[in-house]
Amino acid sequence: MDLEPLRAGMEQAVPFNGHLGLEIVEVSVGRGVARLPDDQALRNHTGSQHASALFAVGEAASGAALAAVFVEHLPRLELSPEGAEISYKKIPRGPITATGVLGADPATLLADLDRDGHVAFGIDVSLTDDGGDLVAELTVRWLVRQEA
Repeated sequence: MDLEPLRAGMEQAVPFNGHLGLEIVEVSVGRGVARLPDDQALRNHTGSQHASALFAVGEAASGAALAAVFVEHLPRLELSPEGAEISYKKIPRGPITATGVLGADPATLLADLDRDGHVAFGIDVSLTDDGGDLVAELTVRWLVRQEA
């Protein structure tokens, strides 16, 4: 399945992400990668990447991993984050890459959605700097529901 149209569409779908200059780098079933640029406007008082920008790129990566699982059903679904938890590991400097990975079996999620009309699950995201060092970890809990 060609997921390039989904990847390109995701960059346009969330105006806030465009404001931050986020790039959706990869979309595959159960995996999404997003990149946060190194931009003075995204920094905090210490000159490092702002915590809210880190959260945004992590949430975008989790959304990319999520969307690829449900791509064929997207027109009839409502996707919404239920909650998230982020843990900061190292001062984030320079461009940041967020990689979201679905820990559940996509076929099981689709079956649960068909049976129950909704499914909830988490996507774990690692955020790394250009040197490959882990700067933060994020888990986003998603709820996917069939529209009424």
